[in-house]
Amino acid sequence: MNILVTGGAGFIGSCFIRHILKKYQNYKVINIDALTYAGNIENLNDVKDNQNYKFIHGNICDKELVRELVNQVDCVVNFAAESHVDRSITGPEIFIETNVKGTLNLLQAAKDAKIERYLQVSTDEVYGSLGKTGYFYETTPLAPNSPYSASKASADLLVRAYYETYKMPVLNTRCSNNYGPYQYPEKLIPFFISKLLKGEKVPVYGDGLNVRDWLYVYDHCSAIDTVLHNGKIGEIYNIGGHNEKTNIEITKLILNAMGKDESSIEYVQDRLGHDRRYAISNDKIQSQLGWEPSLTFEEGIKITIDWYLNNQDWIKSIEQKKSGAI
Repeated sequence: MNILVTGGAGFIGSCFIRHILKKYQNYKVINIDALTYAGNIENLNDVKDNQNYKFIHGNICDKELVRELVNQVDCVVNFAAESHVDRSITGPEIFIETNVKGTLNLLQAAKDAKIERYLQVSTDEVYGSLGKTGYFYETTPLAPNSPYSASKASADLLVRAYYETYKMPVLNTRCSNNYGPYQYPEKLIPFFISKLLKGEKVPVYGDGLNVRDWLYVYDHCSAIDTVLHNGKIGEIYNIGGHNEKTNIEITKLILNAMGKDESSIEYVQDRLGHDRRYAISNDKIQSQLGWEPSLTFEEGIKITIDWYLNNQDWIKSIEQKKSGAI
């Protein structure tokens, strides 16, 4: 099988490429990534010489390039997205450009090429916010609360429309908060680790009691793999870790692992439109496809923290590129 992975130099995309190349010796992967601030080609240094892997520096908003690449593959897995909520609040335009228009380009090219499967990687944030109880299901109405989640919900609806209108072989996954190696250090876990390594305090929004369901990135990749190969065309599959934690719980866990105390916490004004709780049901993917997470949160977070502590040069490299770009 030949797979086009979009946004494959990012956090989840790079881990997915690594997962596919390791598991399927006869698969070939083309990776297109624009290498914007969160795309880091160094994330794939360990596979760059693999004969079954090819990197293309490009943007999914480039219609001609997208069409050329889609014509070379059997399947498309779309990770490419602007994904940081805070950035979407201050500059929403690029989120519409990449997440909506870019997805439309991919869908149109995939339709014309009659590819075997198109998989859209999305987020539980499209469902909005939950109260203290209950879960997001695939049938939960979409109610995005930030420009980021609105752009992802828009892309999901385009995917649905291409299935309903053109009978395209599409699949849609929606995941909870990912964590693990190679995550860009603006996200909570690597951001806090990098701050603490520099002796700085970590900023916690509001009261720190916002709840997220945490999913180890390689468990997410195995779930996407499962849906790509065995999912029912036209269906949505939620992917969660069943690891609900408040932000302050995560913060204290990181502090403890790094030998710090709560004096390293700085409470800051809450984020605009900050959803209170996300929790996702895995019932469908577990019962229909037999997938479930392989790691507990306690196992996954230890692996994750150890990776960042043992790869401080990776964090420094990211920060140097960031400061150089400003």
